[in-house]
Amino acid sequence: MATPSYGEISRNGLWNNNPALVQLLGLCPLLAVTGTVVNAIGLGLATIAVLTCSNLAVSLVRHQMPDTVRLPASVMIIATFVTCTELLMKAFTYELYLVLGIFIPLIVTNCAILGRADAFASKNPVLPSAVDGLTMGLGFTAVLITIGAVREVLGQGTLFADMDLLLGPMAADWGINVLGADYPGFLVAVLPPGAFLVTGMLIAAKNAIDAGIERRRSQQVRIVPGAKRVRTTGKIT
Repeated sequence: MATPSYGEISRNGLWNNNPALVQLLGLCPLLAVTGTVVNAIGLGLATIAVLTCSNLAVSLVRHQMPDTVRLPASVMIIATFVTCTELLMKAFTYELYLVLGIFIPLIVTNCAILGRADAFASKNPVLPSAVDGLTMGLGFTAVLITIGAVREVLGQGTLFADMDLLLGPMAADWGINVLGADYPGFLVAVLPPGAFLVTGMLIAAKNAIDAGIERRRSQQVRIVPGAKRVRTTGKIT
């Protein structure tokens, strides 16, 4: 099987085969921790790190892993990088780690990560596998941040609140009162049903965009360059 080009890998990760909007993988953390932008960014960065490093490691040892142990070996590799990520978050962003809670160690069971390790990294060279992990992680993180931003604005009327949990004291004043200080809040947006609704609208929007692009392509008239010869019959006066 030929290795896809880097452009194709990037398009698949960011749009065509986005793990959240197309594959519908990793929905548990996607829906659970996207109440604010800072939570979404924190989980997204952890996912990117684990995806990229695990794809890289699995690709490096792909020729030494027989098919009989490929899946458990991939899980062990992923678990190793999740543990490293968890320890780093405890050391540098402990408050955010407490907020995200169990969903950091649960990255081990994220089907998007295990799926890329088994479906792509175990069959392709190192660099394409690393790019695949990076772009898939970026696509997943983009959806996380979008859902987090919509839910935070609708639910609390703010944007980028509590960014100091991730970036320290310098980001303490980054919060923006988008809907004013007197905004009462929209409770549904903060609760899990709000996450389902926003995710569904994003999936519908992506499908509509894809359908529009496909419609425009099908309506384009193919123009063949060059002169044309026209044959006429009958008497011309």
